[in-house]
Amino acid sequence: MAQDIYDRTVSHILENQNRFYRLAYSYVRNEDAALDVVQNAICRGLEKCFGLKNPDALNTWFYRIVVNEALQYLRKNRREAVSTDGELPEQIYHEPAYERQREVYEEVMRLPEPMKTIVVLHFYEGLTLKQISGVTKTNLNTVKSRFYSALNRLEKGLKEAAI
Repeated sequence: MAQDIYDRTVSHILENQNRFYRLAYSYVRNEDAALDVVQNAICRGLEKCFGLKNPDALNTWFYRIVVNEALQYLRKNRREAVSTDGELPEQIYHEPAYERQREVYEEVMRLPEPMKTIVVLHFYEGLTLKQISGVTKTNLNTVKSRFYSALNRLEKGLKEAAI
């Protein structure tokens, strides 16, 4: 049984490594730091997988580890994460759809941590609000409330940016 859960965990990590990287990057906004966060999450997950009570919750459990590692990284570094790339390069051709996506993403990154986590997990990682409740260990109604508050803030922020 122990080897089975270990094998399932390794398989899950390998199948979803790009998703975990994107999630970590959405928090730390630095390629090397995101790789470190994912590496730490993998180490922690492989160490703790034997204590997993419900193997069917592996996906939710590992997302929680990645989110917690990313938040721990941000607390440890006590600074707002900034991309090593600096400013976006000046483009000769501007695609309005991409520009709008960038504006939305920047607005999401301005949200307070609990709201940002919910929005990123829902829209960028495709988790349901119930799954997010499990990942964040937060009451489902609280997740829903934060989700709709985040949507309202995003709408307001994007409208102000358009003015």
